[in-house]
Amino acid sequence: MELKELRISEKKRALLHTMGIENAMDLLTYYPFRYESVETKPRKEWQKEDRIALEGVILNRARVIRLKGKQSVTKFKLLYEEEELDIAIFNRPWISAFTVGKTITLIAKYEGGSRMTALQYNFQPLQEQLGIFPVYNVKEGISQKDIRKYIDKAWLAQQESIKDFLPMEYLQKYRLISRSQALYFIHHPKNMEAVKQSLRHLKYEEFLKFQITMQALKAQEKEVVHGHEKRFDNEEVMDLQKTLAFSLTEDQIKTIEEILADLKSDHIMYRMVQGDVGCGKTLVAAFGMYACVLAHKQAAFLAPTEILAKQHGNNLKKIFHDYEIQVEVLYASLKTQEKKDILERLARNEIDILVGTHALFQEGVEFHDLGMVVADEQHRFGVAQRKKMLEKGDKVDFLLMSATPIPRTLAISLYGDMDVSTIQTLPSGRQKITTKLVHARSMSSILDFVLEKIDEGNQCYVVCPAIEKNEDYEMRNVTDIFQGMQASLGRRYQIGLLHGKMSAQEKDAVMKAFVEGDLQILVSTTVIEVGVDVANANIMVIYDAHRFGLSQIHQLRGRVGRGSQPGYCFLLSDSKDPDSLQRLKVCEKTNDGFAIARYDLALRGPGDILGTRQSGVPGFILGDVIQDANILEVAREDAQALLKHIHDPGYEQIKNYIDMTIARATYLD
Repeated sequence: MELKELRISEKKRALLHTMGIENAMDLLTYYPFRYESVETKPRKEWQKEDRIALEGVILNRARVIRLKGKQSVTKFKLLYEEEELDIAIFNRPWISAFTVGKTITLIAKYEGGSRMTALQYNFQPLQEQLGIFPVYNVKEGISQKDIRKYIDKAWLAQQESIKDFLPMEYLQKYRLISRSQALYFIHHPKNMEAVKQSLRHLKYEEFLKFQITMQALKAQEKEVVHGHEKRFDNEEVMDLQKTLAFSLTEDQIKTIEEILADLKSDHIMYRMVQGDVGCGKTLVAAFGMYACVLAHKQAAFLAPTEILAKQHGNNLKKIFHDYEIQVEVLYASLKTQEKKDILERLARNEIDILVGTHALFQEGVEFHDLGMVVADEQHRFGVAQRKKMLEKGDKVDFLLMSATPIPRTLAISLYGDMDVSTIQTLPSGRQKITTKLVHARSMSSILDFVLEKIDEGNQCYVVCPAIEKNEDYEMRNVTDIFQGMQASLGRRYQIGLLHGKMSAQEKDAVMKAFVEGDLQILVSTTVIEVGVDVANANIMVIYDAHRFGLSQIHQLRGRVGRGSQPGYCFLLSDSKDPDSLQRLKVCEKTNDGFAIARYDLALRGPGDILGTRQSGVPGFILGDVIQDANILEVAREDAQALLKHIHDPGYEQIKNYIDMTIARATYLD
């Protein structure tokens, strides 16, 4: 039912629209973010700092005491249960409202003794105001009273048509109240137990909808195609270890085995390899691509930037140096003849592995027989691009790599449409990164140390949250910092500037100069987050570090300490917010990406950290993937069971829901 039919004015409808509310059901699923409880408490039980609801009679003429600026405090005595209380109300200097003998209702903080500070007051009887009241996020122009009134209208209009999404057996199994009751009580709770029961139903339903959709998508992606298994000898693949100057970790070996099993199976591989920065994901992918080539198929490796594509190309050429494997790199700025040459050789099956950027999606790129695609930092590629890649071959296996690691059980639940391999241990020999929180806005206190390290042959990244000055936000920007450093240090050091508004060619030229050591300092935005290995870049300074997510800081600092020298990362912040500083201290204490990602998830929810999810796939409004991890896991198992019985009588609603959701689900870049 549309909002117009609920007789809501056009002006208010426009405001509701900005809050994501388009119809009556949107109103019913616009949940409170907290509840206020107005209840009386016996006087003898009052504790200091308690929030107390009380009603009493004003005993004396109120007086106003003026404070600094426009601030004031109004004071009077109140008769409450034959006791005189001293009441203070801040910034309400209208004496006429508080006349002697008038009965007043207060919500007040108890300060001890007979002193109370009023937080709210009115002149309605307290008895009419007792209970639990929902509090909603609202915008200017929409009051709490408005939103409650609109939700009541929506309830009256929709209550008869609200049906349970969950099958009866699940309602009984988990002793859940009905959907109709859950939607009523979350907005009209008679007590907190009613809220708890509503949340049990609604959270489980959210997670189940998500899981069924993801698993149905997975089933669709992995439609069994018989007779297309890739044939190769595992021992021959693992022989590649002999070329390495170090041993593979147990996690790397296990992940390689999982990839090889997928390649040999009769279904399309759709696997994500997640692991911390520098855990060796690319090397693992190389084993998979080698198996693909041994099965007489070609492989493609997608990288998000040109310079990263070149780096991966060079690394793969080193790995396959002693093998007859042809690796080439395709990118936009190649000369026309070189590009033509590569494309002709690719079509003639003279290239085994092609590394490239989005250039690989172009129509003119024809593989002889593409068998596998690896995508680095999977959230950079959307489903439309993946589809284009997969259509370039027959039964193309897909491997995605992500450096935003989350606990395995959680990854399995959240990436319900993929198989997940996790590389937890880092290879030996990785240099330690020392991270230090610097309570300052500038790098003056650490400048001597940074310059000393640069003079020893190290290079330095300086990262800023913004490109240019913004009137609305006080944050350091690369343009100002670069100009300031040029003015003060430009005669002594070569300094580069890198940001997202530059063209691909400009970015590549700057990065190339930094890689080759022509620049000692690179002032950049987070475009270096998905980055290039620069062996001598061992120092990083992050301005306004409190403006970055923890996982993002962890990704950024993963750029340093990749050579033989230890890495240093300085987090500059002049924030006074204790929560922001606490977050930054987590980065100072640990280099474990899994621990950081878990902390980030708990703070910010999955939306930010997972980089991409699907549009059209149901998200979580109430569910918290950390706090409610057990419900998420139960929903995952139930979704698997439900999908097996989807065509049975009584499951029509779930089947219709899956069909409708899958039809509109697309990946976001």
